[in-house]
Amino acid sequence: MMAEDVMSSPVQVVTPEDTAAHARNLMIKHKVSRILVMEGDRLAGILTKKDLVYRLRQTEPIWRRRPIDRIPVSILMTESPVTIGPETPVREIAALMLDRMVSGLPVVNEGSVIGIVTKSDILRSEAAGALKIPVTGLMEEPVTISRYHSLDHIIDLLSERDEKLIVVNNDGTLAGIITETNLAFFEYANETGGIPEKDIKMLRKEASGGRKSYRYVTEVSAIAEDVMTHPVLTAPPETTAAEAVGLMINHHINSVVIARGSEILGIVKRDNILQEVAK
Repeated sequence: MMAEDVMSSPVQVVTPEDTAAHARNLMIKHKVSRILVMEGDRLAGILTKKDLVYRLRQTEPIWRRRPIDRIPVSILMTESPVTIGPETPVREIAALMLDRMVSGLPVVNEGSVIGIVTKSDILRSEAAGALKIPVTGLMEEPVTISRYHSLDHIIDLLSERDEKLIVVNNDGTLAGIITETNLAFFEYANETGGIPEKDIKMLRKEASGGRKSYRYVTEVSAIAEDVMTHPVLTAPPETTAAEAVGLMINHHINSVVIARGSEILGIVKRDNILQEVAK
């Protein structure tokens, strides 16, 4: 199979002058994670949900102080993105995504953009659907955080590790999951443009009986439980890779938590599937 067999077309586009808020709204409306930036017929760049999460924090202070509806796409986009041709094999596409650490590749034919291949398109390919390896041979050890961790801490973890974060309760059981999508589409600016503050209450020490002791932490921005997705879809360790792919496609998710009962064993992500497809 080649790019033209699996690509998505037509693609959603914006101009460099459009606002980041407009681009984000298009992503939400059309349920996509990236938008091509076009100057006329020329591909100028690409804007992803990851850019919305991280790059705004890395821009000059003058831009960080502006609301998202006043920030141009050109400030946050990746210029001159990697492209592929319509006859590029799916195996090469998967390998290229992993090597360049990108989740979407525009398909260009004779200078014109004709579509885009995303990791989700790879998941829907015959190559991914035919994987019979058990998920235990693919899964990774999850990165876990407390449901009380701050938004800043979450963003730092995701930017450093490029991971999905498993949110756990005080007893270690599964509470939720946080991905880049949760952060990119989460509204956390208050009416004055700042980060809202809240009081949170945490259990100091768990006890089987008697009075519980709590400690209070004030002036904390949004926390994990505010942005996480829950409940979380899980699968048993006997699941095959192809079955995990089916779960991701049917539930519009990009990872599956592997668990036995209340015990979290690992997590299988799209990249784990792409690694198999690229072999």
